Amino acid sequence: MQTTDDPKQKTRILVDLKPALDGYSGIPQETRLLFDNFKRLGDEYSVDGLLQHGSGIVLSNDPKQYVRMAPHERVILDSQLVSSLCTGLVKAIVPRLPARLQLALYKQILYWKSFANTPIKMGIFQSSLFSDFIWRYFFSKSIGIEEKERLTASRFRVIEPSRSHMHSIGLGGLRLFPSSKYLKLDTRKYDFLVSQTPFPARLMGSTRLIVRYHDAVPILMPHTIGDRMTHQAMHYHALKANVESDALFVCNSEATRDDLLSIFPQVESRTTVIYNVVMPDYFQSDEPKESAWNIINNRQDAEDNHLGEKAPFSTSADAGENSDSDYLLMVSTIEPRKNHELLLSAWEKVRLKQHNNLKLVIVGSRGWDYEPVIKMMRPWIRRGALYHLTNVPAQELRVLYKHAAATICPSLAEGFDYSGVEAMRCGGLVAASDIPVHREVFGDGSAYFNPYSVEDAINVINRLLAPENVDEQEALRQNGVQNSKRYEASALLPQWQDFIQRNISAS
Repeated sequence: MQTTDDPKQKTRILVDLKPALDGYSGIPQETRLLFDNFKRLGDEYSVDGLLQHGSGIVLSNDPKQYVRMAPHERVILDSQLVSSLCTGLVKAIVPRLPARLQLALYKQILYWKSFANTPIKMGIFQSSLFSDFIWRYFFSKSIGIEEKERLTASRFRVIEPSRSHMHSIGLGGLRLFPSSKYLKLDTRKYDFLVSQTPFPARLMGSTRLIVRYHDAVPILMPHTIGDRMTHQAMHYHALKANVESDALFVCNSEATRDDLLSIFPQVESRTTVIYNVVMPDYFQSDEPKESAWNIINNRQDAEDNHLGEKAPFSTSADAGENSDSDYLLMVSTIEPRKNHELLLSAWEKVRLKQHNNLKLVIVGSRGWDYEPVIKMMRPWIRRGALYHLTNVPAQELRVLYKHAAATICPSLAEGFDYSGVEAMRCGGLVAASDIPVHREVFGDGSAYFNPYSVEDAINVINRLLAPENVDEQEALRQNGVQNSKRYEASALLPQWQDFIQRNISAS
């Protein structure tokens, strides 16, 4: 599927980078790592990044007009684009019109373009002049500094309407049409567009959409997500439109693929499984346990501290006094699907009956519907037995994984689950909920418990902490290290290359 008749032309891939703006781990992390690895595919590939705001309106430009501009005009336009991506500024359509009315007018223009099939053109961005912005906002959270020059020198395209507006326009079409009516995006210069979520746009020319499908949670477990009706509708209708447009689906696990096929069985021949890439920052290292306690002290959540709930460790000396204390570790955003309440209940009972000095360290930001979990955490934070950490970089998280008595992954549902694999790569013990994706991804590198049974979780945790079970513990560690090699870039990049080549040949 080449875009010209020249058989030697490079395969052109456009990678959606919008999710990279949304956080540290999970889909944002996979977005950064996938772009980084696509840039390593070889000289026969041309890989560009697609920039877009999540909820504001990005100042963009017509590529033809952009080329005709004087240098200073292009620079200030790109500078305005950076400001807009950072702050969500509204594009001025009518001078001096209030922002609220600008947005309303712009949305009506988008509706007209959707109904008239007028394509949205992608703008050009001079990334070489704004490398600091590109690096810090899109890549630095997951990529080593040695890759900065290579990644920021990439070509980037820009979509003017925000992602939320693209979803809104598509769903708005349901008022007039039997199915959603998404905006058309002028992608004719590309062979593939790779999106990390169902993509709310129609592509043009011979461009093939590749949806990196992470999970069907908004459809199958809507009670666990925030803003349920909106997210469910956005996910389902964009996914349905992608299915109908002959998109390809690359799922991050067989469990995710099974969920997708339970909703749209007709796409079976267009699906494949390629696991998530794990960051190279996770490996077995020799930092002392005292380093872990220093990190725990330094990274306690600022909001907890503001409430006067900071655990009573304030100096490295204090951290050193507790360097022999054992702790369980959980790494996840606080939201219902992650099942924090079960772990808290199990840990409380383990601490009460068998291990009265066992600490609990929870790493992750507040997501949605987190209040019941925070309420359970607060008394233990005050007592200095539980630590809630945020903004922990991978280099420090590696130390926490290494020295944890066990990393617990209690989720009710996942598409992949990075934390267990990361812990395995660091030589840590892992206990996980007995759900299909954990069995698939963690294999024999984890102990398993029923995600709805506190007693079962207690039994598994006690087994992993018992000195007499050292042989089982060591076997789990060794199995985990071996199993985690499947998720290295060197193992997964050839699978992506083979997938792309097969689908070029089939076109």
